[in-house]
Amino acid sequence: MALWGGRFSGQSSSMFRTVNDSLPFDKTLAVEDIQGSIAWASAIAKAVLTERELAQLHGELHALQEQAERGELDFASSDAEDIHSFVEAHLITKLGDIGRKLHTGRSRNDQVATDLRLWCRNQAQALITDMEALQCALVRLAHRYTDAIIPGYTHLQRAQPVRFSHWCLAYVEMLKRDVSRVQDAMTRLNQMPLGCGALAGTVYPIDRDLLAEDLGFTSPCMNSLDAVSDRDFVLELLFAASTGMMHLSRLAEDVIFYNTGEAGFVQLGDAVTSGSSLMPQKKNPDAMELIRGKCGRVFGALQGLLVTMKGLPLAYNKDMQEDKEGVFDALSQWHICLCIAAEVLDTLVLNESRARQAAQQGYANATELADYLVAKGIPFRTAHDLTGQAVLVALEKQCALEALSLAELQQIAPQIQQDVYDVLDLDFLVNKRSLPGGTGAKPVHAALQTEALRLGVELNQA
Repeated sequence: MALWGGRFSGQSSSMFRTVNDSLPFDKTLAVEDIQGSIAWASAIAKAVLTERELAQLHGELHALQEQAERGELDFASSDAEDIHSFVEAHLITKLGDIGRKLHTGRSRNDQVATDLRLWCRNQAQALITDMEALQCALVRLAHRYTDAIIPGYTHLQRAQPVRFSHWCLAYVEMLKRDVSRVQDAMTRLNQMPLGCGALAGTVYPIDRDLLAEDLGFTSPCMNSLDAVSDRDFVLELLFAASTGMMHLSRLAEDVIFYNTGEAGFVQLGDAVTSGSSLMPQKKNPDAMELIRGKCGRVFGALQGLLVTMKGLPLAYNKDMQEDKEGVFDALSQWHICLCIAAEVLDTLVLNESRARQAAQQGYANATELADYLVAKGIPFRTAHDLTGQAVLVALEKQCALEALSLAELQQIAPQIQQDVYDVLDLDFLVNKRSLPGGTGAKPVHAALQTEALRLGVELNQA
């Protein structure tokens, strides 16, 4: 069934229907389309419906909504062009001419824009819940290993030691920004196109403010041309999804590296890893590799819609039918990846002794020696050079900085005294970073308590 057949005397070709019909994917909007139709029936009731007709429409639509929510609608045997004609065909079958009245004053242009905003709003709220759940997993993991020390890296080379909990909380910060981006997008998303018609508005005396309120929108869209052709809200969610997936990919890369035999800092549970069909000893971090790999399709959805929208004139164009499959898939993948990342973290076991040993290697305390020399009155650039000389001596002797004798250190800088060994101690140099945002015990413990309180995580039960 098509909603536009009166003008045509011929039938659509099968190939045209293949490219034109959207029911195979916009059936995802079934619940939202029915919700919009229930509200629209109420909005136009005074103009074209009797009380009995409104009651009949509402009854059929509510029954259809319950079927949709249970996943019981038979889309496979329908010849409907899209979800809108599917719902209307059902109403006409059940109610005859009463069903034909529902589309009065409404276009598929404002209808689909409303449906998609409702769907995106629901998905955004669910994704915020997913992101908060992953933050909880990170906080629990940080609490399990609050004072464990691992190497910190720049350029994938050991740089300075940090608390493992500090590493966990870095990803909490990223996720907090991801949540804020989605929340910010929702403020612009939550405006209602319904009542804007095809492009110029509707002639029927409906109360658009009341209609927006019925559907949970903050307000109606205020320009009909823009309302039916705007997909900024989809692009914003796709950007948020792309940024969020990028953060998950960085998390995945860290965990994959930490899990290697070369690093050996963490082990992952059997539930989130797989083996090799050839090599029986392998235990592969496939969950995290898949998260890293799925970024491409999410990024592609954003780029694809940007390219689709960039040359479109006002108002609606059929190109915009390409807005749905990308966002359906991208937000689904983001949801899956957030959930599996939380599962991975809940199974993760840190090899504290191995991580600590690695943190003591690679001359990660060289900066402390430079700062020590600064405290002795040496300019930082000179202290930097002297420390580099000390590292060269340690490299030649194949030992740690703190393993050099006092006499050897004093040959490089006579200002060095016995107290240098306290400064070069691993715990001392980590805890020295005591300003807010640092990796010292005080700021990390405070940050962990703050995030646990915000998220409702009981640390004594973590």
